[in-house]
Amino acid sequence: MNFLEERMERWDRSRFRRELLDGSASASAPTARRWKYDVFLSFRGEDTRKGFTDHLYDKLQWRAIKTFKDDQGLERGTFISPELQSAIRESQFAIVVLSPNYASSTWCLSELAMIFQCMTKRGTILPIFYNVDPSDVRHQRGTFAEAFTKHEKEHKENMWLVDRWRASLTNVSNLAGWTSNDRYETELIKEVVEAIWKKVHPTYTLSGSTENLVGIDFRLKYIDMLLFVRANDVRFIGIWGMGGMGKTTLARLVYERISHEFQVISFLANIRERSSKSGLAHLQDQLLSLILKEKTTQVWDVYSGSTMTKNLLSNKKVLLILDDVDKLNQLEILAGKMDWFGPGSRIIVTTRNERLLIEHGIDKRYEVLGLNDDQALHLFSLKAFKTDHPEEDYVELSKCFVDYAGGHPLALKILGSSLYKRGQDAWNSALDKVKKAPNAVIFETLKISYDGLDEMEKKVFLDVACFHTGNDKERVIEILENCGFCARIVIDVLIEKSLLSILDGYVMMHDLTQEMGWEIVRQESYQEPGRRSRLWLHNEIFHIFMKDTGTEAIEGIALRLPELEQAQWNPESFSKICNLKFLQLHNLSLSVGPKYLSNALRFIDWSWYPSESLPQNFQPDELSELSLHHSKIDRLWSGMKNMSCLKYIDLSHSQNLTATPDFTGIQNLERLVLESCTNLVEIHPSIAVLKRLKILNFRNCNGIKSFPSALEMESLEVLVLSGCSKLKRVPEFVGNMKKLSTLSLDGTAIQDVPSSIDHLTGLISLDLKDCTSLLCLPTAICSLKSLKTLNLSGCSKLETIPENWEKIECLEELDLSGTAIRDSPSSLFLMKSLKVLSLRGCKGPPLKSWHSFLHFGLFPTKNPDPMGFVLTSLDYLYSLSKLDLSDCNLCEGAIPDDIGCLPSLEDLVLRGNDFVSLPASIRWLDSLKFLNLDSCKSLQELPDLPSNEELTVTTEDCTCLKVLPHPPNISRLRWFFFRAVNCYRLVGNEARNNMIFSMLQQFLQGTPPFVIHSFNIVTPGSEMPEWFNIQRAGDSIVVTLPDDVHPTRSKLKGFALCAVFAPQENPAALEIDSLECHACGIKCLSTVTGSMSGKTSLLVKGVYYHKAGQIRSDHLWLLYLSFKGYDPRNYWKGGFHQIEFSFKTFCSGPETNKCLKLKKCGVRLVKAEDHNNSNNSISLYEPMEDPHCALPEPANAESAIHMKQTTDHFDVAGSSGSSSISTKESVYKRLKYD
Repeated sequence: MNFLEERMERWDRSRFRRELLDGSASASAPTARRWKYDVFLSFRGEDTRKGFTDHLYDKLQWRAIKTFKDDQGLERGTFISPELQSAIRESQFAIVVLSPNYASSTWCLSELAMIFQCMTKRGTILPIFYNVDPSDVRHQRGTFAEAFTKHEKEHKENMWLVDRWRASLTNVSNLAGWTSNDRYETELIKEVVEAIWKKVHPTYTLSGSTENLVGIDFRLKYIDMLLFVRANDVRFIGIWGMGGMGKTTLARLVYERISHEFQVISFLANIRERSSKSGLAHLQDQLLSLILKEKTTQVWDVYSGSTMTKNLLSNKKVLLILDDVDKLNQLEILAGKMDWFGPGSRIIVTTRNERLLIEHGIDKRYEVLGLNDDQALHLFSLKAFKTDHPEEDYVELSKCFVDYAGGHPLALKILGSSLYKRGQDAWNSALDKVKKAPNAVIFETLKISYDGLDEMEKKVFLDVACFHTGNDKERVIEILENCGFCARIVIDVLIEKSLLSILDGYVMMHDLTQEMGWEIVRQESYQEPGRRSRLWLHNEIFHIFMKDTGTEAIEGIALRLPELEQAQWNPESFSKICNLKFLQLHNLSLSVGPKYLSNALRFIDWSWYPSESLPQNFQPDELSELSLHHSKIDRLWSGMKNMSCLKYIDLSHSQNLTATPDFTGIQNLERLVLESCTNLVEIHPSIAVLKRLKILNFRNCNGIKSFPSALEMESLEVLVLSGCSKLKRVPEFVGNMKKLSTLSLDGTAIQDVPSSIDHLTGLISLDLKDCTSLLCLPTAICSLKSLKTLNLSGCSKLETIPENWEKIECLEELDLSGTAIRDSPSSLFLMKSLKVLSLRGCKGPPLKSWHSFLHFGLFPTKNPDPMGFVLTSLDYLYSLSKLDLSDCNLCEGAIPDDIGCLPSLEDLVLRGNDFVSLPASIRWLDSLKFLNLDSCKSLQELPDLPSNEELTVTTEDCTCLKVLPHPPNISRLRWFFFRAVNCYRLVGNEARNNMIFSMLQQFLQGTPPFVIHSFNIVTPGSEMPEWFNIQRAGDSIVVTLPDDVHPTRSKLKGFALCAVFAPQENPAALEIDSLECHACGIKCLSTVTGSMSGKTSLLVKGVYYHKAGQIRSDHLWLLYLSFKGYDPRNYWKGGFHQIEFSFKTFCSGPETNKCLKLKKCGVRLVKAEDHNNSNNSISLYEPMEDPHCALPEPANAESAIHMKQTTDHFDVAGSSGSSSISTKESVYKRLKYD
């Protein structure tokens, strides 16, 4: 062997020895090695150094792909230096640029041979055939043949070397690579760099796809929206939520999807755990090493590390994932500010604590919430059955586990996997087990967030988990603060750390988080509940108090029984529980009260407290709340007690209470509630000087005859004396009482209101309803500039009211119903803010008095009384939205012609009056939605009505009504309901019958695409018009739809339906207790049937209802249901071809009281051509005798429920099930029936 061969062999042996020693050359584990270079670039300098290779190198560097290039370009002979060999061995990939003159350089050929020697097993050699044909390289033709002819002459003594070079070229030509033929160099370079980048930065593949990642698609789309990678700004994105929700998985997926867009990428996982073990400097070291592609000098100083990070990244497009951050300094050290990173950079932070994101200025945040029920069942099934859905015999059990997991992905995976291939017995056992004790992995995962809390935060968390979940947030904060915690800030912290949430103002906690809290308490003593800090389970609490096993460890007890329960507790059992701070016992009836209560108590809420007094030795120096509903207390304490912490006393419904205690020693009291203490007669005078009292409630304390003569409570906000029926005098209001906003004196026996009411400058609501002895109001009431609501209804002796009402600038609601007022000051109707005015039942003398009343300010009349004041302008009432003039003896002409000048009027109630007609100007009430003319028995005709989007008109028992109303622009209406029950004069009027059909036609012409419309008319009648071409006896009808039915392409507009109904012949149905208010009626239901999906759902599409016993003869209900109301997403995918309409009667009272029956129903499919056919003439009703004179006068019972656009709900029951539906929403709302 000559010198050259020996040298080469030594190099080979040395290389393999070193690689074996450091373990970096293992073909089976290439990822374990840290490479010095990503790429070794081999090229022929004279061909490409200043062109293609230079451009390629520049782009590789820009993408942070660390590349070795021999910049000296010195091809020094045949054999390459050890330094160059080292660079080849320490590079992960090699790019070989094969150009026309590549083979002419023995340096390049030796370099190529060394590359093959080092990298063949790794498969990391990537050739670029630059202006050469791969076959010429493979067979050494052309310039390659010329070069080897020369090499063979020069190396006759070492032909093995030439053969090695030939073999290397042949091998490289057989590798997959790129050719430059017919390509732009920029495109070629971009493709090469992209491929190298993906190889240098292999993504962490979760599954190869998102197929098994349930619910991930929406989350990814939302994150993509926040990232908006195309934008050139620097963005920080925060992903937060409770542990186990999939934050890291989501971040990983985002990393996989977009990492190729960035120069520098880094995913720093488990920052919370790693920083606690190794410190932030170690994480900085890792980040810098990834940037520099080599092991850096260890970072000892985090601040210098931050400076290095900023300097290295400020001009690069960076994707940085900071996973599981739990402290602000981690963000500050690793990703301090936006100017640390180059344009287009994205930094994604995952954390359990939203507050960290807020404090770091990250405003683009996404909370990862749990899966919905369908997604949760899908994920559980994937783990438990390896399919998308549960096996048939396991459906109900699967749903039990899904309910337990509450949409928590980690819990679903763990539980599902643990049940795979197990039988039903094992499933039932596992379900019992998790209900008794949480899964250990789930528990430890969730407990990480708890462990990061300070001591006060931990106590508040456990209190909420055990006592306060589901309660009003402000009330919870109040209780906790009264128990000595800084609750408001702590609650915010717990929310930000995903341990709590607020839903509609209530404190909520994920079931698994709450269970984690319970388990933490249980771990205090598994065997003996009496040694735990908190008790909330019924059986454990009963065990402690019946067996007397309580200890000083107990700090809180909460027992909430669903109904009153008798129990026998040991009266001595409280004596050992000396550190008790929180006590809540609801619906517990004990025969004997406690002999001892902890002096540490801060909160007592004990309904049905069994003793007549609190224990004698009870010294509640720290007590803040005392609530003893339905207690047997007759007196709280005797004499004066110093209780400076007490803020709240509630003794409602304590029937034995006869007197209030001396309040002198509890000057911090804020709320005193003694509602329905019916034997309370003595009010201690010290109550009048409680300076911090905010709420004082004596509602329905009907034994109180007197009150302190004066009140001086500068903090009082609410004073309730409602129902104190023996109270004849209201106390004087002394001093500064401007905070009093609500004063309720309704149902009292007062005869006047003190003039000192003008001290209540902040009063907003004054309720004097049903003060039947009230004779007058003081003029001072008109100085209450903040007053918004004044209720004087039922003050039957009140005949006059003061002047100067215009001074009450904020008054919005005034109710004078049922008063004896005969005359009214003109200023009453000059209030610009008045929205609701009710004069219902203010009858007065029949005609002249009412003319005078209206002259004084409400309306100018046709024949004004010369002594009255005629108001020529109604501009001051532009805010009025509801006017109730029902049962006021209004005769013809009492309502003026210019009533249409009320621009905000929505609700006009004129029922029970004696006028014959209404002014034509009603049509100009552009905001009118509801017009009630029921029981106007002299009313003969209606003018044209407003053409607003929604309009309901009721004319029940208008027995002289001859002419139907007609909105001139009915096509503008989206909702029209006209109810003319018992209006018998309408029957037989052919012109009016045709008008109904004309109204329907005009209504349909205004129906725009994809808008739900509703049209309803109820009138007397027994014969269904022939226009309804499908008719059936009974209460249901089936319609087969045309083949071309489609919500967007079909000519079908909707369904016109008609039903004939009559009073129930069953006499029991008409014998209804006058005190009961039974609502009877009909609901129209539709069942959709599809060729693929079968009967898919049952929809409530319309409802008509009234008070039982009102209908006296047959009536017709005509209604139109828009085709747009049937959601195509639900029905057309299943082949919607048939629909069944059914009319079901209902009654809110007993089923035996149903007072209606269905006789016949019909339907017509309304098509586009029906709209344009103006020649249709229909006869809706059979002529019949006018029954007005023959029938007895109808009962005066008022309709229990009016068909109007309100949000009131009522229950209906049918053969298919029951539901709660809104009258206004009935056309729109789809309800599913089993």
